[in-house]
Amino acid sequence: MTEPFHQAAEAMYPYVGALIPLPVIIPAVAAALSLLFARMPNVQRQIAFFSLLITAAVNASLIIIVDFHGIQTLQIGGWDAPVGITLVADRLSTMILFTSSVVLFSVIWYAISQGVRDGTKDEPVAVFLPTYMLLTMGVNISFLAGDLFNLYVGFEVFLVASYVLLTLGASAGRVRAGVGYVMVSMASSMIFLLALAYVYASVGTMNMAQIGQRMQDIPEGTRTAIFATLLVAFGIKAAVVPLAAWLPDSYPTAPSLVTAVFAGLLTKVGVYAIIRARTSIFTNGGLDTVLMWVALATMLVGILGAIAQTDIKRLLSFTLVSHIGYMIFGVSLGTAQGLSGAIFYAIHHILVQTALFLVVGLIERQAGTSSLRRLGSLMYSAPLIAVLYFIPAINLGGVPPFSGFLGKIILIQAGANEGSWLAWVLIGGALVTSLLTLYVMMLVWAKGFQRDRADAPEGNVALARPAPLSDITDEVEFSSRQDVGRVPFGMLGATALLVIASTSITFLAGPISGITSRAAESAQDTSIYQYAVLGENADNPTRHLDQKERYEGGADSYKERSHLLPDPGPAHDPKSAAPETSSAETPSAESSSSGTRSSETSSKDAPGKSGASESPTPVKKEARDD
Repeated sequence: MTEPFHQAAEAMYPYVGALIPLPVIIPAVAAALSLLFARMPNVQRQIAFFSLLITAAVNASLIIIVDFHGIQTLQIGGWDAPVGITLVADRLSTMILFTSSVVLFSVIWYAISQGVRDGTKDEPVAVFLPTYMLLTMGVNISFLAGDLFNLYVGFEVFLVASYVLLTLGASAGRVRAGVGYVMVSMASSMIFLLALAYVYASVGTMNMAQIGQRMQDIPEGTRTAIFATLLVAFGIKAAVVPLAAWLPDSYPTAPSLVTAVFAGLLTKVGVYAIIRARTSIFTNGGLDTVLMWVALATMLVGILGAIAQTDIKRLLSFTLVSHIGYMIFGVSLGTAQGLSGAIFYAIHHILVQTALFLVVGLIERQAGTSSLRRLGSLMYSAPLIAVLYFIPAINLGGVPPFSGFLGKIILIQAGANEGSWLAWVLIGGALVTSLLTLYVMMLVWAKGFQRDRADAPEGNVALARPAPLSDITDEVEFSSRQDVGRVPFGMLGATALLVIASTSITFLAGPISGITSRAAESAQDTSIYQYAVLGENADNPTRHLDQKERYEGGADSYKERSHLLPDPGPAHDPKSAAPETSSAETPSAESSSSGTRSSETSSKDAPGKSGASESPTPVKKEARDD
């Protein structure tokens, strides 16, 4: 079954150097072209639609290549790491990248079908689509960045774009929410910059692989302070308790399609940054206990807040906060199984949470409101919307056999295997959160879909004056009064695509969990990431490579890798290491044309290993057949 993917990986591998930057280049070019064709809205829409479709195809290709050939890096401008800008594609980043591209494509399809516009029907979409493409570019930079500074750049690019999308239309409610969002985001950025200065002053580099090597040589107190500062910056972006109060107040004010992107992706960038920092830099797990308490508080506070809500968008914003706690739960365990569960759950949650917010947009289009005090009878008046809500709702609630249930099972097993009393408390919190999530999702079903609308507290008002949310709150005109009750096919199709994608995880749980497990295992062994990024430029290439561990499957497989590396001399002695960096025996496998490096194929020129570059192929095939 894996043979076609293996053949595809072999066919695409020579072009990996060209593929890695495309998730950044394509949306950047699309944003520029969208501005160029600002007076031609149909052309704008086609540019956005097809650029995101191509980006999704590129990200799918990168997953296949990375899973068979290991971590791939691209050195921008010919400057080798750690000096230059490095883009890193590994299993973790490519899986999140592909999932994000599916969401971004679905939302732009939804927006185009809805007739999104900046103002009146006669005005072109001069702002929304270019800004949306810039948001895409910033998110992709964040996932591919190999150093903390470019991670910061990616954050700022998508945050600036998110400011515009959140306040587009300049209504009073939007501006109030936007100001709060901007202030919180600026605080997060300042804390991140402070952490960057602290890191550079301590270890003299921004490259995450090299920071991971040098971090063990600085005092433990300094290490803990740096990690804590980064956790605060990333925690604000991820919306973990007690840093999540801003989210339920800002996200519901935006149109549902904008909220869907924010909920599905922007918080996950923060989670991704926490995972990357914990596995690549701060490997000693000094703050894992703190993360456990944060995970527990995030799960429980978020879901308890959701119970009290009467508006679906605000309710979903609280469930979003709550389920971020599951991902932090997995990271806090400090084990490969826990990390695998966190990655699996992040993929599930990106798709499901985005789908639910898009369904809210369908409800607003159909009924003119998202308030549970006014909704009712949707199961009879809009049965397709009812189906599109019910499937991701029970998925989020953890009903078997859906991906939400599978992700929670992986995390619960990881917690049980960790065995501490706090891990068991987290398991209890996860179970309570799952039950309460199912309760609030079924509460929406009972009130919004099953109940007769006339029985709603304000149902008679809604029936007498159906109006879309845009007319009620003076939001940007994403629809008009005449559109109420008429849902375009494209909006239904885009939502159905995400529902199908989230449901398909159930049927592809084996392969997906296999990739997430391999991603977690390679992330746990920092030598794999450091070797792939730094190669012969590492401070000490033989550090952590003397364990003679054997890895099967994927491109991170190596056998007793330490004997493939030349002796660089004393650690941190560049004079003694210099002769080796120019040696033909160096295991860097760099391409002179593309500047790429693989974590596995570098063994082909090692002494005494003739034909080693071909040997991993059957090993990987056997691992996947198992």
